Formats: sequence, structure tokens, C-alpha cells
Amino acid sequence: MKFQLLTAAVAAAISMSAVAAPVTYTIDSGHTFPSFEADHKGGLSIWRGKFNKTSGSITLDRAAKTGSVDITVDATSIDFGHDKLNAHVSSADMLDVAKFPTATFKGNKVHFNGDVPASIDGEFTLHGVTKPLTLTINKFKCVQDNMTKREVCGADASATFNRADFGVNYGEKYGFNMDVKLAIQVEAAEKK
Repeated sequence: MKFQLLTAAVAAAISMSAVAAPVTYTIDSGHTFPSFEADHKGGLSIWRGKFNKTSGSITLDRAAKTGSVDITVDATSIDFGHDKLNAHVSSADMLDVAKFPTATFKGNKVHFNGDVPASIDGEFTLHGVTKPLTLTINKFKCVQDNMTKREVCGADASATFNRADFGVNYGEKYGFNMDVKLAIQVEAAEKK
């Protein structure tokens, strides 16, 4: 009888460990800065900027190889390191942040390479227009934070999109290339 109970307990423990629950992580806004590269005057130079305010959450179930991402970027926090350019890109000529103060990415399909997320398919909304976008995850790592005693995950993701597809086509008639390269550093802590 004791052997049967022990066997049942071991089987239950193995079963529980094989079925991992999804874990939700809250974006650390102090360590998450979506940045981008955009053409200036048809290849004359490349301007680089970032957004200083980002929030959201990521949910991963590594055992089931599923997950989701819900990120909001404060478009008013755009920063080229050049005040005049910040003001112009924020204006109705481009992002029109008074009318469209946020950009969002809602990813619902995570593709894994082994045990590591490799890409996320989702919907990107910019300037009031929503289009499909796939983020490629170039690096991904999770560690136990010694100070908070929570799991913290970090990633480097990238994508390219055509800004004219989102109605942000300023400069197109002057020969500006409409492709924008995204490079997103993100850190997120396990939600308790």
C-alpha cells in the first residue's frame, strides 16, 4: 500500500512539473527602449532615435511553447537627441502625437527555436493604422534577480516596416526611403 501511494505521489509530481503554467512578465520601463533607424534625403544619412517611455506585459509558457506580448509605446517620448527634429516628427507632418499618442504591438503567436522564443507574429499599430508585423528575437535570456527574487527576462528584437504603409510618408516625394528598422531592447520581471 505504501509503495502504491509513493508511486502515485511521484507520478503526480512528474505530471505537475511537465505541465508548466504560463508566466506573465511586466515590462521594466527603465530598461526597455525601442529604437529605430530612418533614412534622411534618400541615403544622405541615417537618423537614429528611440522612445523613452514603454509599458506592457509578456506572457510565456515555455513548456507549451506559446505566449503573447502586449506593448504600448508613448509616441510623445520620441528622442533623436535633437529638439527641433523631435518636434517635427511629433507634428501632424509625421507621427501626429497629439492625435495618436501611442504605438502598440500585440503579439499572439510566438515561434520557438528549441526552448527559446525566436520570433513573434502580431499586429503593430502606428499613426492609427494597424498592420501585421513579425519581431525577430535575436537574443533571449532569463535569470533569477538576486535583489527581487523574481525571474527577469531580457531580449533583443528587431523588425523592418515601411512607414508609408502607416500613413507616415513625409519625405517620400523628396526621395526619402520609407523603410524603418526597429531595434528593441527589452527587460521584463516576473509578475507576482
